Amino acid sequence: MNKIMLDCEKAVWILKTKGPQPLSVVAEALGITTEGARFQLLKLAGEGVVQADTVAKGRGRPQQIWSLTDAGHARFPDTHAELTVKLINMMRDTLGEEAVQQVIKAHEKSNTAKYQRDVNPHLTLEDKIKQLARIRDSEGYMAEYVKDQEGFLLIENHCPICAAAQTCQGFCASELSTFKTVLGKTVSVKRVDHILGGARRCAYRITEE
Repeated sequence: MNKIMLDCEKAVWILKTKGPQPLSVVAEALGITTEGARFQLLKLAGEGVVQADTVAKGRGRPQQIWSLTDAGHARFPDTHAELTVKLINMMRDTLGEEAVQQVIKAHEKSNTAKYQRDVNPHLTLEDKIKQLARIRDSEGYMAEYVKDQEGFLLIENHCPICAAAQTCQGFCASELSTFKTVLGKTVSVKRVDHILGGARRCAYRITEE
């Protein structure tokens, strides 16, 4: 893969993980000139992967903000989406909603046990969040965390089970419950951004109670 293609892929990654950005920020992240970044973004725009919107800020000149299109987001796969949705709907139609909820509970129990094995309960809260973010990242959630004045923010820039979650939002409630169990009884975990609610990411505010 040549440098132009690498820069294009990196630009897509930047817009996926950081959200809509002005040209200057993309250029700085790529380590190239603004003209070079503009060339990459225009190439991606021609492919229907990114788009630019003009945003007016104060009295200054309007600024172009670049973001991913639906086709751009689709570059990050929703794991076995079509098959998963089909199976959920078949289960709901043949066995009923109660059976679907039982499967979600079983999935939650399995995931919770796995995370509890991988997240050391004796670590500090920050280190537990770090381990949890690493696990979620390996599962395709493009996860990271930040520490700020309010506590911690666990960020998931992608949802590899988005189609399944849209069909059955019990998966989202299950994940939140799992996080609370794994991080400990004295820890508060609240979802503050939700992809299914129209946000570009899912994010969880984590604080010690």
